[in-house]
Amino acid sequence: MQIQLQVWRQSGLDQPGRFETYTVPNAHPDMSFLELLDVLNEQLIQQGEIPVEFDHDCREGICGSCGMMINGQAHGPQLQTAACQLHLRHFRAGERLVVEPWRAAAFPVIKDLVVDRSAFDRIIAAGGYISVPTGAAPEANTLPVAKAQADLAFDYATCIGCGACVAACPNASASLFTAAKVAHLSLLPQGEPQRQQRVLKMTQQMTQEGFGDCSNHAECEAVCPKGISISAIARMRREYLRAAWA
Repeated sequence: MQIQLQVWRQSGLDQPGRFETYTVPNAHPDMSFLELLDVLNEQLIQQGEIPVEFDHDCREGICGSCGMMINGQAHGPQLQTAACQLHLRHFRAGERLVVEPWRAAAFPVIKDLVVDRSAFDRIIAAGGYISVPTGAAPEANTLPVAKAQADLAFDYATCIGCGACVAACPNASASLFTAAKVAHLSLLPQGEPQRQQRVLKMTQQMTQEGFGDCSNHAECEAVCPKGISISAIARMRREYLRAAWA
């Protein structure tokens, strides 16, 4: 199958960008989207042109590195699927696909499809961890957690930090990402000692990074490759109010 790609090219952080059009004549329906970009880059290298820069690592939908907009949708049209797990069988032969990086002030473009997502790292560093000394790791069953609560905590913990929620939100909000990190620790006994300071510090850092506020569009939930619910944001807001008034 033949695929036409309209790809955003930008040589550097402060450089102007533009769309370039390429044709990949020998694409296969079983290729993943990243494999399509690999084939494109092989073509460009053979032609003496600069290949397209894009982030990737595990290519198993786990690491969250492969974030990009495909036809205006974060990670493309397939629900709960990262770009690396999106296959060309979901597109028509001859279709033109527009590929661009995440668009958010807090995610500056480094080159082509690669953006700087270190703002997420700083939000985690502000409090998305457990640092209370606990000694040796206890036997898991000695800390009873209700199954429903444990399952919910695990659901929130599946966030891979890809940034799709930010890219899809009209406000470029990082609320779903931050809320998932706050919520999963607030549901577990290990997260209890730092519960109040965690939500205050992480939300403060989120604001300092320049992310917008949540206005309940729910686009973040729609594009999340792990299907994380916006109920996490409601939980984070309750946690914030509880901590602020404590």
